[in-house]
Amino acid sequence: MAGDKAVATAAKPQMRGLLNSAIKRNLIVAITLSAISGFAFKQLVGNERKRKYAEFYRTYDAEKEFEEMRKKGLFQSC
Repeated sequence: MAGDKAVATAAKPQMRGLLNSAIKRNLIVAITLSAISGFAFKQLVGNERKRKYAEFYRTYDAEKEFEEMRKKGLFQSC
């Protein structure tokens, strides 16, 4: 009977709480990935977009735009 001790027994399957543990794990993974992707989007897209808007309005001249549109004849009343 000494040979019986050498055989490893398989771990019992988890029968209770399996769904809850899977949901908890998936929820943690989903929240982590969404936070990472949200931060990456803000850094890569949002900040670049804000920089471009700031640059546009820093150099924008409304009077010059108006005069160009008036010269092109886009206004009927001017």
